Amino acid sequence: MGAGKSTLGPELAERLGRPFVSVDGVVEERTGSTVAELFAERGQDAFRELEERIAVEILNRRLPSVVELGGGALGVEPTRIALAEHAFTVLLETTAEEAWERVSPDARPLARDPDEFRTLFEERTPLYEAVADGHARDADGVVLAASGIHIWEGATDGLGGLAPGIGPVELVVDAGVESLHGDRVRRALGERLTSSHVVPAGEQGKSVAEAERLWSRLRLDRAGTVLALGGGSTIDLTGFVAAAYLRGVAWVVVPTTLVAQVDAAIGGKTAVDLERGKNLVGAFHWPARVVADPELLATLPPDELENGLAEVVKTGLLLGEPLWELSLPEQVRRSAAFKAAVCLRDPLDRGERAQLNLGHTFAHALETASGYTLPHGRAVALGLLAALRLSGLEDDARTVEELLRPELARLDRDTAWAALALDKKAVDGRPRLVLLEKLGKPMIGVELAEREIRAALDALIA
Repeated sequence: MGAGKSTLGPELAERLGRPFVSVDGVVEERTGSTVAELFAERGQDAFRELEERIAVEILNRRLPSVVELGGGALGVEPTRIALAEHAFTVLLETTAEEAWERVSPDARPLARDPDEFRTLFEERTPLYEAVADGHARDADGVVLAASGIHIWEGATDGLGGLAPGIGPVELVVDAGVESLHGDRVRRALGERLTSSHVVPAGEQGKSVAEAERLWSRLRLDRAGTVLALGGGSTIDLTGFVAAAYLRGVAWVVVPTTLVAQVDAAIGGKTAVDLERGKNLVGAFHWPARVVADPELLATLPPDELENGLAEVVKTGLLLGEPLWELSLPEQVRRSAAFKAAVCLRDPLDRGERAQLNLGHTFAHALETASGYTLPHGRAVALGLLAALRLSGLEDDARTVEELLRPELARLDRDTAWAALALDKKAVDGRPRLVLLEKLGKPMIGVELAEREIRAALDALIA
């Protein structure tokens, strides 16, 4: 009581694109009486029987939904079993004092006396902890928990407990990160770590040849886990290797760049590049855990932080909020939660997840035309300018210029245009763009005249 379920539940359901179901609400609807009236007229035992029957019925349907379950419902074993079998259960964290302040003005049957309320809170807490798959205090926290995303400073040192299961772990580490964080991760994994594999840093490592080299060296069985330590390119490569090895083994991500913590590590997209284009061979394989430790960002040079800021700005434009004004840990948390919610709504990228490609149609073309020498963040910054200009949002384009200070790319225009035509979202060779009607309101699959798109691309090239 008073943890915030009835407030956060509908908000969470909207963010995940799922119906909201209140067990108490269904009980009241079917009986025609309020919970307080049922307690008074039939007694607590009769109410609990109704609650149990309806809770188990809802959970056994296994329909994607957000279910609000009263704390007292966990007192019966059938409900606990149904939660374990059919639900991801999040405990909304609160204190007895916070909860009492929220419920004491109400006419709740079990919130009449503060001392009895505190006793009930303490008695129920072990039950809550026993069924909880995750903990949260707000909607972002619920989304992150449901997505297996752990964000806190020092989280790297808890990897041994965060990696799923008890099987062996093999580490894949970016060559540029090995000397910075490799030993720390190996210590955290302890005896579970059986081998390490160093891969080339950056986009050059995202090749079929590098994937084949890893496949030939892995010695895991299906109970094992692959752990990726590095930036977006290492994550993409490792995730694709994990998706295909033994037809799919679990993998964990420890992103070490801002780009990776706010974007590349989230959502289960994995890929390698081909000579003719970026991310053309891949698979959807959601990580079992994403462990985003803001402490790891302290070793990044300024240009890498600027690269990541481009993805933060993109997320802020989609959300309609200036996320770039937040502290760095909060930029990571808010951006990760936004992307995770979008990906949970559209896990296979068949609809609204395409909004995350804002600016990326142009960015990927520029990266490909540069031979992947143009950093991803710089390319995204330029791509956002093109998208905002085509959206008619010139003021917002100027804001992006002031924030990211993108420099024009030096590469061949015809090569960039040919790469843009190969974009994965293109249909029959015609690009489909993500634009903005206004901040916070993306438009997906927009078709424009070829001359408009080419002019926007040309304006990004020196």
